[in-house]
Formats: sequence, C-alpha cells, structure tokens
Amino acid sequence: MIAALGFGAAVGVLLGLLGGGGSILAVPALVYGTGQSLGAAVPTSLLIVGISSAAAVLPRMCTGQVQWRIAGVFGAAGAVAAFGGAAVNRLLDPRVVLAGFALLMVAAGVQMLRERRETGGACALPQGRVNWRRCLPRALGAGLAVGFLTGLFGVGGGFLIIPALVLLLGLSMPTAVGTSLVIIVINSAAGFAAHAGDAAVDYRVAGVFTAAAILGSLVAGRFAARLPAVRLRRWFAYLVFVVAAFVLVQVVTHPFVR
Repeated sequence: MIAALGFGAAVGVLLGLLGGGGSILAVPALVYGTGQSLGAAVPTSLLIVGISSAAAVLPRMCTGQVQWRIAGVFGAAGAVAAFGGAAVNRLLDPRVVLAGFALLMVAAGVQMLRERRETGGACALPQGRVNWRRCLPRALGAGLAVGFLTGLFGVGGGFLIIPALVLLLGLSMPTAVGTSLVIIVINSAAGFAAHAGDAAVDYRVAGVFTAAAILGSLVAGRFAARLPAVRLRRWFAYLVFVVAAFVLVQVVTHPFVR
C-alpha cells in the first residue's frame, strides 16, 4: 500500500503539472511496484488515470482552459479505437506488450524533450472559433491513433495528445493541457470498458493509488503556472527513459510475465 501511495502521488503530480505523462508510469508502477499481473495492471491503470484526470481538469474548467468540441471529437474517435487496441492486447504475449510499452515510453521521452512551439494549426481561428473543415480530419486521425494505444498499453496518452493539439490543431498550451485531460478521461473510460473482465481489479490498491493521484494532481494544478514547464518536461523525460530501461531489463531477464 505504501508503494501505491507513493506511485499514485507521482502520477497525480505529473498529470496536474503537465496535463499528461504521469499515466505512462502507472502500468510499470503497478506491475513492478505493487506486484500486479499485466492483465490486472492495464485496466487498473486506466481506472486510476481516468479518475485522476477528471480531478485534474476541475481547476482548469474554472479558467476556461478546455476546448470542449475538440475534446469530444478527439475523445469519441479514441473511444472507438480503444476497443481495437484492447483486442490486439489479448493476442500478444505479455512480454511483447511490455517491450512495446518501453519503446513507447522512449518515444514519449523524446517528445517531452522537444521544444514545443505554438502554431496557427488547423483549428486555430480568432475569438475561439474552430475551422472544422481543416480541423475535423486531423482531430479524428489523432484521436484514433491515441485511442488505439490507450487500449493496447493502458495509457491515457497525454504525452501524445498535447503535441497533437498544439502542433496539428493549433491550440495554445494552457488550452491544450485542459483539453488533453478531458480526452484522457474519455479514452480511459473506453479502455477500461474494453478490458473489463480480462483480469480481476484489486480495488483496494486502485483506491489507494487513485486517492493519492487525485491529491497530487490537485496540489500540482495549483502550482502549475508558477513552475518552469520546460524544465519539468525535461526531468520527466529523463525519468521515463530510466523506467523504460528498467522495463526492458525486466523483460529480458525474466522469461515469464503473467
């Protein structure tokens, strides 16, 4: 339970500060930190991340940092794709899933290290309006890709959603963070439903982990605007690289993964 508290707080803090990223640590934390099987860790991670993201988005709703229509389109596409990702997950050896997850973590770390620039992308128009003719295809495509990964690996996908919202769709960083959290909630709910019945969820561990994550996200959300986001993303990327290396070592040195 102590491990669940610590890892939960860490995931929540990252969600609150960055609008994503913390979810990618949840599956390794549940598998190697609390001793859960991969089959149980994936739905548990989705449950934790979904509830924690819902809590993290509350402070941002009050400041209007959510583009609800884009979140709905992006999230609806992801919800459908999550069932496909879950179906592929069931066909793969758990070691292959964990190895693929580690490679995804490396890709996430690289994304976090890249400079993010705010651009006038497909959706950006004056006065908060949306150019749906250009925006809709990109939002649907990005939503499908992120949703598939959500179902396959049990991640919320914020580390992919935010670059898509900023670089492809043209949202500002504050709006992208808030919108990302809403999309993560939708994707996580769909992914959890897709994995329902795969393995028994330990709701005691999930409850402790989630409570710590919610507290961490709410506390971090209050300080997010005061901290240097670039430095936070950089240190998070280094942490992700370390965890990815640990997961790959475990896959290679332990022939059997439950």
